[in-house]
Amino acid sequence: IYNEQHPFEQPSPGDDKKTLVILGTGWGATSLLKSLKTENYNVIVVSPKNYFLFTPLLPSCTVGTPIRYITRHKKAAVQVLEGECTYIDPVSRTITVEDNSEIRGNVTSATIPFDYLVVAVGAENQTFGIPGVAEHACFLKEIWDAKKIRGRLMDCIETAAFAGQTEDEIQRLLHMVVVGGGPTGVEYAAELHDFITEDLAVWYPDIAGKVKITLVEALPNVLPSFSKQLIEYTESTFKENKINILTKTKVKGVDQKHIVVEDANGQTTEIPYGLLVWATGNTSRAVVRKLMAALPNEQKQRQGKYLASVFNKLAKNEEQKGVKVTDLKPFHYSHYGSLA
Repeated sequence: IYNEQHPFEQPSPGDDKKTLVILGTGWGATSLLKSLKTENYNVIVVSPKNYFLFTPLLPSCTVGTPIRYITRHKKAAVQVLEGECTYIDPVSRTITVEDNSEIRGNVTSATIPFDYLVVAVGAENQTFGIPGVAEHACFLKEIWDAKKIRGRLMDCIETAAFAGQTEDEIQRLLHMVVVGGGPTGVEYAAELHDFITEDLAVWYPDIAGKVKITLVEALPNVLPSFSKQLIEYTESTFKENKINILTKTKVKGVDQKHIVVEDANGQTTEIPYGLLVWATGNTSRAVVRKLMAALPNEQKQRQGKYLASVFNKLAKNEEQKGVKVTDLKPFHYSHYGSLA
């Protein structure tokens, strides 16, 4: 405990060390940073977040671990910059960092040179270019997303309880729609149901019974990457708890109060909502797309040839170290369950 609260003094890296820039403070970047021997490099971490977020608990609105807690316990000092990398120049070996925080100083942009670069910026929410999603939907990827959802949820409830509210408007405000039947969408719908039945029912008994939850999924079933047994269990549990599931249903448009969906027969329907949570997966960030566009085809070909040579060497080494086995025992797979 003493060492945790009183970390040892960290020496600064020397001028003879190569500069290693790490973009991001997510799973990949943090895993690298924890195992990296920082005394061998001049390490700079660049991220708009100064913490590591344990994303699986986002549906429960959990906060994260400060990244400086990790860097402070390394053998050599690590420089941490809270900013967003907006451009990577592979030719000049520099990155452009912008300070997009709420509080800014006189300097809001910087160019940082690097010898080695690790791009671990993660992904952003996939909207599929559907009109209105970015403007009106709530996402579930960052801490501020979870806080926004919580605030919007309570605002819907308070507004529905406002004196003189019409019945149609109450039904709209209390209709919570989750788009995306993957693990995140399913888990949030379940968490929302638990909040309504366990907490809201105590403080707003007249409101809790009117709340409706709908899960929208474009594929034939929820949790498509999981076992049939888990899919059937999830769908039956949702049905038992009166969580409506719309499968084979695509979202075509979103406005401030409605989503337009299209079913398998091509028929469109307008669904009113109070809270819309968007959990349809991820796509690459703009800085990564810019980097890939900047890399010439010739360089990509060289990378492909280099990877081929590495795999050839690996295969050759494995062949030399291999032992010929004449008697193979049959393989039996034992499934220990799926976690969602």
